[in-house]
Amino acid sequence: MTTETSTETNPIDERKLNDLVGTSLVDLGATVHAALAVIGDELGLYAALDEAGPVTSAELAAETGTAERYVREWLRSQAAGGYVTYDPEADRYRLTPEQAYVLADEESPVFMPGAFQLVASAAKVGPELREAFRTGEGIGWHEHDEDVFHGTERFFGPSYGAYLIDWIESLDGTDAALRAGGRIVDVGCGHGAPTIRMAEAYPESTVVGVDYHEASIAVARERAESAGVADRVEFEVATARGYDGTDYDLVTMFNCFHDMGDPVGVAAHVRETLADDGAWMIVEPYAEDRVEDNLTPFGRLAYSISTVACTPNSLSQDVGYGLGAQAGEERTREVVTEAGFTRFRRAAETKTSLVFEARP
Repeated sequence: MTTETSTETNPIDERKLNDLVGTSLVDLGATVHAALAVIGDELGLYAALDEAGPVTSAELAAETGTAERYVREWLRSQAAGGYVTYDPEADRYRLTPEQAYVLADEESPVFMPGAFQLVASAAKVGPELREAFRTGEGIGWHEHDEDVFHGTERFFGPSYGAYLIDWIESLDGTDAALRAGGRIVDVGCGHGAPTIRMAEAYPESTVVGVDYHEASIAVARERAESAGVADRVEFEVATARGYDGTDYDLVTMFNCFHDMGDPVGVAAHVRETLADDGAWMIVEPYAEDRVEDNLTPFGRLAYSISTVACTPNSLSQDVGYGLGAQAGEERTREVVTEAGFTRFRRAAETKTSLVFEARP
């Protein structure tokens, strides 16, 4: 008896094979690079490189109190990845303005070290995730490493600072209502970056941030004190289906609605707590409605994070809906209208975010 191998029955296309191997090598480099980007951020290597200008590895090591031989290898890896610029004639390294904006400016809306911190830390649940794949059980947000929470704040916080008020202004009449003195509740607030930004922008309004994760609420209160808005923003430990209050002019959810175990139930609770002319602003990762249209670099990132953190978090809760971070506009609309909302539209968007407005 003879058998044929899959290679014999399905001849390999050498070009496609080489392309896939090349992609794998890029991904292998990116995997290691993520860890080194975190080190560069934590040790202040990016910031020092930006401030010092073109430097040798010895000069950067002296500036940061690190060992030259490690710094030399780190700089070469960063230059190979396009994160650092190398001058071979002078044997010096620097950050271009674009590289500095991405890697050294913590106020930049495209500051990426926080994202590396988030992704590298989220991967630490590998053993639990493997077991979850076998059992179908979930992994709660609170079960992740503490750096996941800090990385989330550092990654998303600057973009909220840059775009948040524009997003609110895109809602029908909401900005004017808040400037006159309204009521805001930010659900799933985490460390409170957008909550605090709204308190700063609308001093006449009352702002409440809620999150079920007690440790994050403790950090949010500290952040509010540091920002000088603790007198007009409150933070409460509560779930998205159980937070208190009614007649809110604005309910916000930033990149967390897809994490909810029962998004329909959450949406129903939002509808109950909104004022009759209030608005619910839902910010979600950018996604098209069809899977094939999300097979992009950003889609890969979003689907991957959703596999590691978002979907497991949803599956850890009651109902376990598992909406996922690439649900798209129509799927989100279906969930929101199922809960009783009659108006739903895309109010704004960026390359990485969709901003929806829902009204009773």
